Amino acid sequence: MTGGAQLTQVDTGPRYEVFHTDCPARNVVDHVTSKWGVWVLISLLSNDLRFYELRESIQGISEKMLAQSLRALVEDGMVWRKVEPTTPPQVTYGLTEFGRDVGEPLTELLDRITRRLPQRGVA
Repeated sequence: MTGGAQLTQVDTGPRYEVFHTDCPARNVVDHVTSKWGVWVLISLLSNDLRFYELRESIQGISEKMLAQSLRALVEDGMVWRKVEPTTPPQVTYGLTEFGRDVGEPLTELLDRITRRLPQRGVA
């Protein structure tokens, strides 16, 4: 094997060697699985939201962390950003097709986890 992001021919086409430390796919996975990335993607699955609506939908996230998470997900091509030229500017976020492809399984994972947790208040 050689260094760098390796492409291997697989039946479905070229794929990244995700176990290589310099593979670009690893950065995307880090952004999706970050503390807040998962919640941003799940929150945007149901509809497009403005920044403050998104912040309100994800309890506990700071403006700084939301901005960082959104910036990374926009750069990765999972989230789109639309700025309305108003005063103050209105910024709306939504999922791209790639973001939906990644976000939908996260919702299923969340559903599986919550089904297996014990009921609240049951000892």
